[in-house]
Amino acid sequence: MTLAALPFALSFVHPLMMWVLLLASAYAMYLGIKAKKTRTGTPEERKTLIPGKFAQRHFRWGGLLLGLIVLGSIGGMAVTYLNNGKLFVGPHLLAGLAMTAMIAVAASLSPFMQQGNVIARKAHVGLNMGMMTLFLWQAVSGMEIVNKIWSSR
Repeated sequence: MTLAALPFALSFVHPLMMWVLLLASAYAMYLGIKAKKTRTGTPEERKTLIPGKFAQRHFRWGGLLLGLIVLGSIGGMAVTYLNNGKLFVGPHLLAGLAMTAMIAVAASLSPFMQQGNVIARKAHVGLNMGMMTLFLWQAVSGMEIVNKIWSSR
């Protein structure tokens, strides 16, 4: 690959990374649901769920997702700017920025949730559900952008 082809190739790193992160986000959500069942289930349910360490795994995956989604968002904007000399302010960019803010705020609620704050827990879940909804929409609108980039080549 030549140096001139690098910006075009980089255009596909962001969407590929985001599809992987969408799947990883779904897995983190699964872990969060299991963590809640571990916390609120019957004694028999809790006994079978505790060995899965779902809360710890959810916490780790959430931290990893926070970092990678922020880097992926910045990376997508950087590649767009490098390829075009500007950012295209539209629904895809604005929803991506909203998602980045939502996951950051949701993660920042973790210390309060660890102290048992129910409002923080509900806000965390609500923010992450909103982020996942936007993420699903981003996947569709992102593929439209990828198709435009691919066709322009």
